Amino acid sequence: MTPVLVRPARPVDAADLADLAALDSAAPLTGEVLLAVAGGEVAAAMSLDTGAVIANPFEPTAHLVELLRTAARPEPSRRSRSPRFALRAVRAA
Repeated sequence: MTPVLVRPARPVDAADLADLAALDSAAPLTGEVLLAVAGGEVAAAMSLDTGAVIANPFEPTAHLVELLRTAARPEPSRRSRSPRFALRAVRAA
């Protein structure tokens, strides 16, 4: 089983995100982005601003996309009327 790390993208990830977008024939993601890193490689990413997802089409990534969606799920806030995205700890099965 390959370990999976879900984390926010950093400026150093820009080249990996551009490569992943090119592999997926998609536009690069902008704004806040959440990554799924499997086996040391960025395998999927999701924009927290738009919900757009890019993933490596040559690898099984459906489970990684689901992890990203779970981690980015808005948590209800009692103090705010609009949902806020919060990173939630997720454990890959």
